[in-house]
Amino acid sequence: MEDNPIERTSEPRSITDRYYSVEFSINGSAYVYQFKIWDISPKGTYVLVKEDSDLLNHLKVGEILDLKYYTTDSSKPIECLETEIRHIAKDEKGRFKGLYLIGLSILEDKNSNQ
Repeated sequence: MEDNPIERTSEPRSITDRYYSVEFSINGSAYVYQFKIWDISPKGTYVLVKEDSDLLNHLKVGEILDLKYYTTDSSKPIECLETEIRHIAKDEKGRFKGLYLIGLSILEDKNSNQ
């Protein structure tokens, strides 16, 4: 049983330990969107989006975007990371009923000009 806590800390949960929120600036949209990052499952990092958000009109599964990640440590710089949209699914009856869960996967994990 002692292995379980070690395994948990080695899982990709470090994204939410490192980043608090992510910013989407989409070509063709008049808005910049910033969302809190949620670590809902062991293998997924998500943002929650209201069903009437214009952002949903600009995202596609498999699309790769350069997104701005805001760190949990405000003394650290914002990081621009290449990110793939992995999932777009509406939560019909769960904890986030009525919201869309947008699954994110960081492809490039390097700091931007520190």
